[in-house]
Amino acid sequence: MAVYDENIIRKSNDIFWYLVKYRELSFEKDNDLYDAYCESDEVQKLVKSMSESASCEVERLGSVIYLIPDEDNTFLGYSKAELKKELCKSGGTDKDYYLAQFVILNLMLAFYDGSGASAKSRDDLRVGELENMISDGLARGTAVLDEDAQSEAGIAFTNMRDAYEALKSTDSFKGVRSKFTKQGFLNGILKFMEDQGLINYIEADEMISVTRKFDNLMNYDLLNDNNIDRVRRVMGELENEQN
Repeated sequence: MAVYDENIIRKSNDIFWYLVKYRELSFEKDNDLYDAYCESDEVQKLVKSMSESASCEVERLGSVIYLIPDEDNTFLGYSKAELKKELCKSGGTDKDYYLAQFVILNLMLAFYDGSGASAKSRDDLRVGELENMISDGLARGTAVLDEDAQSEAGIAFTNMRDAYEALKSTDSFKGVRSKFTKQGFLNGILKFMEDQGLINYIEADEMISVTRKFDNLMNYDLLNDNNIDRVRRVMGELENEQN
């Protein structure tokens, strides 16, 4: 068993609890802790060991160190019930929850195409364009794929379409908070993602841009996820079917 110097242990603890509190560590925010992590294999090993015990991963993506909770980590992450409460209307069902996930996936695919040196394909997106992408995607899915094909693809377009059509519609996104409307539902998701440091949402201009944190996560990890690859493939197949 390795024996570590007391200073190494103390510094590793400081880094881990900093990550628990802030979820990320950059040179600009705390250069002492950042350098300690980057320059010491022993510190890195101890921090990663502590993160594994807490059902997390520690990854340096670009010039930022992130603490990433495992999918089933409900202490540092969100449970399905908590996410449903954050993203969906009061009394929301699984249909509403999966619709919220579909919105987020469309946002990802709008900004990142997974090709070239960087996965990023654009700098900003209007909320109205995102709304059209969601409507078009649900319409294509239900028109082209029957329920058996949807089940095989792992995307329940019919259920999500029903949940989306059950929402009322308003003329504008600005100031709309009711999650019983399409615009308020989208606003709530965008505000949640902004709170997580993933996007910048200028509601007055109805404009979305993504942050460096989102860029790093997508370029390094998320675009390798088979679920996202499957969604992109299904979307492409739907477009090909209609052309």
